Amino acid sequence: MPQSIAYNYLHITFSTKYREPLIDEAIEEELFKYIGGICKNLECNPIKVGGYRDHIHILCILSRKIALMKLLEEVKSHSSKWIKTKGDQYKNFYWQRGYGSFSVNPAEIDVVIRYIENQAEHHKKKSFQEEYIAFLKKYNAEYDERYLWD
Repeated sequence: MPQSIAYNYLHITFSTKYREPLIDEAIEEELFKYIGGICKNLECNPIKVGGYRDHIHILCILSRKIALMKLLEEVKSHSSKWIKTKGDQYKNFYWQRGYGSFSVNPAEIDVVIRYIENQAEHHKKKSFQEEYIAFLKKYNAEYDERYLWD
């Protein structure tokens, strides 16, 4: 087969360092757009970027030209540097070291989009930690909780 085709929908999530609630209303929409722009520049088509006070969700199509780890490295480093330029209240902004990345069935894209859009409502009932553990269990991912939250 002479043509290489890869079409992998990913739902990626990660939090601020120590889950600090630093993503406030003053910055969130601009941050989500900025992260979407980083994804787009790396040819990882962003479908939806959102989140809540202490974490981010990215729904994208991973480019066949970039490794997932490189995408996350670029998103985190560039967005962290960018947000620090937005005011003194963000000077100590950092992302956590890890992340979660989960494959998405193309038939469920609309479900994931709605999930990301409704983060504020969703997190009235569930913390990021509870949400993340639920993802890990849904995907039968092996994990050691001692290393999830540092």
